[in-house]
Amino acid sequence: MTSYFINIKSLNCILPKNTKSLRGKDLNNINSIENAFLIVENGLIADYGKMDNLSLPENTQYIDIKNKMIFPTWCDSHTHLVFATSREKEFEDRINGLTYEEIALKGGGILNSAKKLSEMDEEALFEGALNRIRELEKLGTGAVEIKSGYGLSIEGELKSLRVIQRLKKETRMSIKATFLGAHAVPNSYKNNRNAYIDLIIDEMLPIINSEKLADYIDVFCETNYYTPIETDKILRAGIAIGLKPKIHVNQFTSIGGIECGVENNALSVDHLEVMQEKDILKLQGSSTIPTLLPSCSFFLGIPYAPAKKLIEADLPIALATDYNPGSTPSGNMNFVVSLACIKMKLTPQQAINAATINGAAAMELNDKLGSITIGKKANFYITKPMENIAQIPYYFGNPQIEQVYLQGELIK
Repeated sequence: MTSYFINIKSLNCILPKNTKSLRGKDLNNINSIENAFLIVENGLIADYGKMDNLSLPENTQYIDIKNKMIFPTWCDSHTHLVFATSREKEFEDRINGLTYEEIALKGGGILNSAKKLSEMDEEALFEGALNRIRELEKLGTGAVEIKSGYGLSIEGELKSLRVIQRLKKETRMSIKATFLGAHAVPNSYKNNRNAYIDLIIDEMLPIINSEKLADYIDVFCETNYYTPIETDKILRAGIAIGLKPKIHVNQFTSIGGIECGVENNALSVDHLEVMQEKDILKLQGSSTIPTLLPSCSFFLGIPYAPAKKLIEADLPIALATDYNPGSTPSGNMNFVVSLACIKMKLTPQQAINAATINGAAAMELNDKLGSITIGKKANFYITKPMENIAQIPYYFGNPQIEQVYLQGELIK
């Protein structure tokens, strides 16, 4: 099936096929064609160009995009959207003065979500996650990475990863799965954390490998969670069975997690709210993508990652939501892009590139998604009538999206 989109006010984020990611000064530009056409065949981008160069076959149906723009869909490379229930009581606790760490120490946080997930059957967990996926599709997201980590047991972690595999089959959205058994140390192993690490390595990983349940392995390398030495041990065990690292680092403290990630060739290091000069220097010259989560900073009231410094260091930053019930109960990438501009002082061009092609690169999907490129999946959204791409982050509470297409099909 062939679809023609014509009179596009601006066709944006056009990149050569071999573009992996954008860094430094290259993030400043959105490659666009004004008064453009786009042709989609069999779910893929087949051609594009200026309207002056288009000859429509006779009796061809087309979609007229006059006064509207087209962008590739968002690529959200860090979420925890498979969870049991919300945690609004902790939201109130924070309003009343408790910190994220204090809530965790009294049994809230990740351990609270793990308890709730253990009580929910797989079908209910799947239905809740699928509803969230449907919401994200409407908000313009075309690819998402989903972590486990609210199981913290063999049964719970496998249940979460199996739900992610089911989600892959139920949507046109591209989904990557990450095993995050080392999200926290469960209460039952509080006095013997090494035994839980052994459980991850000796019992969880072999099953995950045999059932091919994950693409990546993750660890929460942070004070009161996992040390760099423990993180290294777990990552190496995952690497041994073919899982690439994508790790949580520097959310509250800088304890050597970035060094551990780079030394293990991590695909990305995520959060980075607390960065020292040595951390930035370690990332330079590596292939690791710094992934920033501004809506987590917004919700928790913690510092924002130093996005401008990372760009000045010629690093290919990505933006993601961190969608989860505790620290970021939102998967709205439009709001993430707005926050990146408002709080991190990125330009609209920098933020959009970080949320599209660089987000795709942080999921190894840059050959299929993240830009308008011939041969890539036809995942894109059509804006409302608009004059300037800056309107996307400017209207921070009102997504400027009118229609979303995934693999060339309109999401209804």
